[in-house]
Amino acid sequence: MPPLYQISCYLAFASAVAILLNLTASETLLALSLLALVASRARLRLPRVWVPLSLFLAGTVLSLIFSPAPRDGLVQLKKILVYSALLVIFSTIRDPATARRLFQSWNAVAAAVAVLGVVQFARRWHEAHVLHVDFYQFYVTDRVTGTMRHWMTFAGQEMIVLLMLLSLLFFAQLDRKSVWLWLACAALLGTVLLLNETRTVWFGTGVAAAWLLWRWKPWAAAVGPAAIMLVIWLVPGPAHDRFVSIFRPQKDIDSNEFRRIAFRTGLRMIEAHPILGIGLDETKYHFLDYLPPDTPRPLPSGFYQHLHNFYLQFAAERGIPTMLMMIWMLLMIVCDFLRALHKLPGGRSDARFLLHGGIAAVIGIMISGIFEVNLNDSAVLTVFLIVVACGYVAAEEPARPGPAEPLSARL
Repeated sequence: MPPLYQISCYLAFASAVAILLNLTASETLLALSLLALVASRARLRLPRVWVPLSLFLAGTVLSLIFSPAPRDGLVQLKKILVYSALLVIFSTIRDPATARRLFQSWNAVAAAVAVLGVVQFARRWHEAHVLHVDFYQFYVTDRVTGTMRHWMTFAGQEMIVLLMLLSLLFFAQLDRKSVWLWLACAALLGTVLLLNETRTVWFGTGVAAAWLLWRWKPWAAAVGPAAIMLVIWLVPGPAHDRFVSIFRPQKDIDSNEFRRIAFRTGLRMIEAHPILGIGLDETKYHFLDYLPPDTPRPLPSGFYQHLHNFYLQFAAERGIPTMLMMIWMLLMIVCDFLRALHKLPGGRSDARFLLHGGIAAVIGIMISGIFEVNLNDSAVLTVFLIVVACGYVAAEEPARPGPAEPLSARL
């Protein structure tokens, strides 16, 4: 193996782990890995989704070129480096065993960050108590962020890591000691996701986890989510209050009303600019120009610089054809991974957990993306692309059959 290629592999692995801690460090390592990979003259590899992804990126560039203010969207070109994670990871992680070590590293790092998140929550709770203010109102606008800058980014990353960890527990070969270790990590990740109180990620995690449970034990797909929702509903506390806000939002605190305004405004932008969109990042500058005439004033409290829906966001700023390329890519990933699963021999294996986890990640992203622009967040996007690349590694190399022993038999 050429030395430069080995260096690229180490840098890619380090970048993939560092994304859970610091975006800048991860992107720097990714750029260095890409340079070493190109300099090594090793074969550059891209999974099948390079076709819709290339068309999506081409549509993005066209939107920038024809934007009324191209300078406003230049920052979005940085995302091209982020998408290069798909090429770098797929070219340097060549077997499911290495991918498994990467996700085990993720589990350990994410669990440590989850502990930090719990500490942050306790600190916020103490601050509210000292100030004698209502905790829900005090906390909902400044929630736990872990090592990230925003709670939505933190929640999106933890969702994907948790889904991959659940897939590891359900479908990979594990010894008894490691089962208990990963169960403890899963409990930490689940706890911090609840404390984070990002309802959009709750939806995505719930649906994706239900799919994993159904593929593991069909009865668990009904019992597991129902039991968790029942506990949240019955046990008083911040998570209960946040869950209730879905149905009974508190005015000027919960985000339900302003999301409806953002949705209607986005539709008006798409109607006016269906092919190439309004321009990259132009939604933040022209949001008020496209408000529906019957919008109440003053506007409800909320963040009005994007549309809180990645389907709408991509269609509004880049055009409907470009948004459809992203959907094509996501659906292609699911179809490819399902076909690969059907070709695997029976039993637990690294390939099986990578493929199931990859499908769950797509489901989680697509569901939570109805309510948030998660695929335009570099830190969440990078984590997602790493999962996709490793899934395609598993799809290329069928795993050897393993024992079909269920998880319950190991506990």
